Amino acid sequence: MVVDTRLDREFGFTPEDFESVRTRLNQHAGIVLSDIKKDMVYNRLARRLRSLGLQNIRDYLNLLDDSNRGKEEFIHFINALTTNLTSFFREPHHFQYLEQSLLPELMRSKSDPIRVWSAGCSIGEEPYTLALVLNKVLAGRHPAQIQATDIDTNVLEVARQGIYDQERVKKLSQEQLKRGFLRGKGKQRGMVKVKHEIRSLIQFQPLNLIADWSIKGPFDVIFCRNVMIYFDKATQKKLIARMAELLTPNGHLFIGHSESLHNISDRFEPIGQTIYRRRG
Repeated sequence: MVVDTRLDREFGFTPEDFESVRTRLNQHAGIVLSDIKKDMVYNRLARRLRSLGLQNIRDYLNLLDDSNRGKEEFIHFINALTTNLTSFFREPHHFQYLEQSLLPELMRSKSDPIRVWSAGCSIGEEPYTLALVLNKVLAGRHPAQIQATDIDTNVLEVARQGIYDQERVKKLSQEQLKRGFLRGKGKQRGMVKVKHEIRSLIQFQPLNLIADWSIKGPFDVIFCRNVMIYFDKATQKKLIARMAELLTPNGHLFIGHSESLHNISDRFEPIGQTIYRRRG
């Protein structure tokens, strides 16, 4: 049971309102919100209500249910409530394995493009990291493509631009910076932009993981990291089963540090820390 001890909320927010919000979020995006997320949900939706000039949460829920305007507002609703924590070379052991073992093996075993999917790509740091590694290892000797998707259209727009505060790349090596980024000048001082040859490897597009998928396999590699933690067990099983179908035989799946395929799928074998290979 959700107990709300705060009676002074600007827009009101009853336990019933919270249940309505998280039911809609779960049905549309598969995301499960715990009770402790109530304040976060209210604070994020409050900003949206102010921008729309609405008086209370109930009016906003009615807007979401409106057959004409609700579809467009649902995009803003999802954008407001999804969390986007990311960084360049996050969980570096994944990229070390990719660089030292998997990509050299793929280069030897296939002639067609190496295809990678970054599912839940946020503001683009994961797919750009993948592109940096592919650019380094393949060195123009083998074609490659990266498909990067996210349900949040706001973060996808940031990703497409490939422009970041210099603070976000301060932990990268000089070699990585030289390979992948241009330093901003004048009004862009303090910013960096991903180089064209890195950006050209990636195609960004919106995608809801629990709806129909507009992308087609097969992929050699799928990165789906720190995404399953937002889904219930049944949704996790469906998601991994669908991803297995899009992978090549012996294709690789990379998941987040707090995730596991134990009791989720028997179609993969573990080959490293949160690294799995499809069976056959």
